[in-house]
Amino acid sequence: MGSGQVTERLDWHGKKVTVAGLGVSGIPAARVLHGLGAHVTVVNDGDDERSRAQAAELGAEGITVRLGDGATLPSGTELIVTTPGWRPDKPLFAAAAEAGVEIWGDVELAWRLRGPGAAPWLAVTGTNGKTTTVRMLASILEAAGLRTAAVGNIGVSLLDAVLGDEEYDVLAVELSSYQLHWAPSVRVHSGAVLNLAPDHLDWHGSMEAYAADKGRIYEGNQVACVYNVADKATEDLVREADVEEGCRAIGFTLGTPGPSELGVVEGLLVDRAFVENRQKNAQELAEVADVQPPAPHNIANALAAAALARAFGVDAKAVRDGLTAFRPDPHRIELVEEVGGIAYVDDSKATNTHAAEASLAAYDPIVWIAGGLAKGATFDELVQKSAQRLRGAVLIGADRALIREALARHAPQVPVVDLDRTDTGAMSEAVREATRLARAGDTVLLAPACASMDMFTNYNKRGEAFADAVRALAATGDA
Repeated sequence: MGSGQVTERLDWHGKKVTVAGLGVSGIPAARVLHGLGAHVTVVNDGDDERSRAQAAELGAEGITVRLGDGATLPSGTELIVTTPGWRPDKPLFAAAAEAGVEIWGDVELAWRLRGPGAAPWLAVTGTNGKTTTVRMLASILEAAGLRTAAVGNIGVSLLDAVLGDEEYDVLAVELSSYQLHWAPSVRVHSGAVLNLAPDHLDWHGSMEAYAADKGRIYEGNQVACVYNVADKATEDLVREADVEEGCRAIGFTLGTPGPSELGVVEGLLVDRAFVENRQKNAQELAEVADVQPPAPHNIANALAAAALARAFGVDAKAVRDGLTAFRPDPHRIELVEEVGGIAYVDDSKATNTHAAEASLAAYDPIVWIAGGLAKGATFDELVQKSAQRLRGAVLIGADRALIREALARHAPQVPVVDLDRTDTGAMSEAVREATRLARAGDTVLLAPACASMDMFTNYNKRGEAFADAVRALAATGDA
């Protein structure tokens, strides 16, 4: 499919569509489909006060909502549109398969609703770094003078982007494994898988199934399949993909790039993929110092974003300008303050071991604040790889014992403070204890390697608690 082509437009009038789940993607999908003339029924497992309020609102608009019964397929259903959080093993989906009813996610719906001459998609997935990479990509595209937006899992919703009045030249699209699972016909201009590590296995059922869903981003790529040279699993997914004639495999690496790769040479980000005579030539794109923060995994994100932008024809100057202008979202390796020669860094977004490993690799020596909900993760490999960087560790949260035991096995020399509390005030104590263990020149790093919901509403609130504690420390001069 060429970048300007769209899938066949459906006649929605009178079509019986079931939307699985209320929430951030279910409600907009229901409204869009209703507006197109479909007969929409929303089914939802929950029947709480919030759900009832949402159901009343949709009911007033003429949309049927069934609460507390997400398992039964409504009679006559011709299509299911599901929210990303609904697992594939739901009874509703088994009933749909039995009845021969197709299941789409919100991304698939957006793809099918694109109009003539729709903007092509540059898409990013991976276990970690998706949001940062997509925002870097959008910054580069904007620097090139293109009308764009960061959409999908972040920023503008995809449905708004494809149905709104604003016209785009190209979209920078973040896609989760959940969204890709339910997006059978999406075919992007160019796509990237940043990395693969065990995550969401309870949803996908196995690492193989998780990887296969991530790999869907490469299906039908037109210009470039961007992969991580350091992560062979991503290259394997490219090899398995069915792409358009002429589509290229483009690697990114923190080392010296080979032909058809982007990489780093003497403090410069360079391109040996989208240049003439790539066997001999390389194009300077930016300096490592143009990327903030210049942590290794963030440089990798920048290279992936640059590769997608270059695949779309963006020049080297726009890559540099876009990276220079970009600032990461809060709670992603964010320097909060330096107090008494100690740097306090908030990476609350490091909610799994893979993200925490990348964060720990960026600093030395470290007093590590970690813990929370482990989501089935194990910590031995993380501790083994990071042990030499650790000055000390302060553990919080429900599953901190798992990290404490891994530290005892692989880093017995590292002093550990185990805070036996899960109230939100525990973060202030954690910062005080970390400061006690740290010396001038050290980094106190919040990289929990765990989810936050045992103590905080989300990782943002956890990061804010850390930052508040650091600023309180700075104000009292106790560091």
